[in-house]
Amino acid sequence: MGLAVLLGVFALCVVIGAPVAYALGIAALSAFWFEGLPLLVGFQRIVSGINVFSLMAIPFFIFAGELMFHGGIAMRLVRFAQAAVGAVRGGLGIVNVFSSMLFGGISGSAIADISALGSILVPVMKDKGYDADYAVNVTVTSSIAGIIIPPSHNMIIFALATGGAVSISKLFLAGVVPGILMCCCLAIAAYVVAVKRGYQAEQFPGWTALAIAFVGSIPGLLTAVIIVGGVLSGVFTVTESGAFGAMYALIVTVFVYRSLSWEDFKTAVISSVRTTSMVMILIACAGAFAYMLTFNRVPTKTVEFLLGITENPILILLMINAVLLLLGMIMDMAALILICTPIFLPVMNMLGIDPVQFGMILLVNLGLGLCTPPVGTCLFVGCAVGKLPMEKAVKTIWPFYLAIFAALMLITFVPAISLTLPNLVIGQ
Repeated sequence: MGLAVLLGVFALCVVIGAPVAYALGIAALSAFWFEGLPLLVGFQRIVSGINVFSLMAIPFFIFAGELMFHGGIAMRLVRFAQAAVGAVRGGLGIVNVFSSMLFGGISGSAIADISALGSILVPVMKDKGYDADYAVNVTVTSSIAGIIIPPSHNMIIFALATGGAVSISKLFLAGVVPGILMCCCLAIAAYVVAVKRGYQAEQFPGWTALAIAFVGSIPGLLTAVIIVGGVLSGVFTVTESGAFGAMYALIVTVFVYRSLSWEDFKTAVISSVRTTSMVMILIACAGAFAYMLTFNRVPTKTVEFLLGITENPILILLMINAVLLLLGMIMDMAALILICTPIFLPVMNMLGIDPVQFGMILLVNLGLGLCTPPVGTCLFVGCAVGKLPMEKAVKTIWPFYLAIFAALMLITFVPAISLTLPNLVIGQ
């Protein structure tokens, strides 16, 4: 009954339109009250959920992403990607994908990716004769590269949800190959759809123009190198790397590119504070919610339930992927990371799957959920940027869904994709 109260109150709050963070907190406190536990303990669990020093890296990463979004780094990355791959058939679609890979690896945010690159590329693609639904679909699906390719604040949230069982440095390294693989699958899908629709290739600007575009993008690209490299080399902790990344982004946009105005800076600060507040409230309330899930033995019961259906590891992995995909369609990503990790991590341990690989599986699944209705945040933002009704985008987005799903299956069943790089650099 305690579990029924926990899940029932949460579902009711979501149905009546309460924010997910508040729904988690209200459900957790209701379950505490029903079980006869002191409510003071519930509030202590909420406070302890964010009383973690490593979480200070999240506002720094968010602020760095906002500075780069408003400071013109995205435009320079687009120019470099266009010079490099724009001459391929349907080149602007592939430019969109690889620009997302470059910018996502710097900003670590899917929404920042869509806002920055979508506002630049979608109008250009329309002017070049690309259909609006194609431009929006490529932008939306490629934006989740920011979730997989480091640095990503979602990886920090996942590391927190594991209770310290996973190193953030390993997660950063593990995301590189899966992120590139997913973008390559999306680029293939963009090319196939472009050929089918008869889109034309852009003219190759020449090696000189490519070199100039690359040099112009180097200060921006170095942001990710400095952040990730500083963590792996031991020069920075994750929190220190986030702070240094924010300072570096400010220096580049103000003194190198000279493209960040005072108004843009204020907008970046306000957006960062708003986003950080939402994330921290969510983490705090999810901490109490996860505590009650453990109190009601949900992780153990989940293992028993799955083993009661089948003991085949492949089928269990497919079932977990299906559940994560369905949940990703209806709930916020950060909340699901905090809820699903303690539930499914014991199952993965039972199957002998490395927690780092599970992190990649979880992030790709939930990233795909951001692109799907009815609660796909990236889909909503992309359609708003592209001024396209969501129904029209969903009708033709399936090739891109299939591309991400293909990458997901490879990540799920080929551990080397996620584990080779971290094992080589850090060790098992």
